Amino acid sequence: MAELDVASAFLARAHAARSPDDLHAILDDATREIGFRYFALVHRLDFRTAEAPALQLHNYPNAWAARFVSECLHAEDPVHQACLRSNVGFIWTDLPTLIPVTSRQRAIIEEAAAHGLRFGFTMPANLMGEYGACSFASERELRLPTETLMIAQLVGAFAFQAARRIRSLDPKAVRAAPRLTPRQRDCLLLAIRGKTDWEISRILGLSEETVSRHLDTARARYGAVKRLQLAAHAIFDGEISLIEALAGQVPLKRE
Repeated sequence: MAELDVASAFLARAHAARSPDDLHAILDDATREIGFRYFALVHRLDFRTAEAPALQLHNYPNAWAARFVSECLHAEDPVHQACLRSNVGFIWTDLPTLIPVTSRQRAIIEEAAAHGLRFGFTMPANLMGEYGACSFASERELRLPTETLMIAQLVGAFAFQAARRIRSLDPKAVRAAPRLTPRQRDCLLLAIRGKTDWEISRILGLSEETVSRHLDTARARYGAVKRLQLAAHAIFDGEISLIEALAGQVPLKRE
């Protein structure tokens, strides 16, 4: 089968998938057609709550998968760290060009290789409020042409898209994010820019007490203790963009 046909066939099958088991079987087939042996896909909606667990599909060696979970290696995993700094696929040998690899991370890479995950390619999926990645791995170093890696990137992107759709079919996995009112958003945006409640009140034509009430109500909606925590939640959920927060001159929304 031609390489492009692999991606086309995967897209068609992934679009028809209705369960994690469906997607697992489809990914397993595509992984081998691309030239790898192992795959791992993770999609997490929210790291702030244990009520929305990650969708994880993989055929990694059981011993390594069990150790990865039991030792909570995800936070130190260099592939995960590199995913946060790239929006295109990368081969694992390029990790030092994406992040400063620590001695602990080198040990993780070496241990993964000892379990058969020696060479790999990962497609990150960076979406506000979500984390996702699809990796392909082999027990030996592969000299794959650029075209094959491009197909792996397409398959990884399609797999993540399918995972998001499958999760949306499960009401237990969908978290209803809090929403700010226009005035709460105005007050928070100015607070992020370093304005005091008094300064915000002058800018918006409100009383200082009203500004404080808007921000306190917004904190309560998110269960945030501090305004900094509220700001992080609002940016994480896309209520306020980093560009707005940093620009300082973006027009405010009005009621």
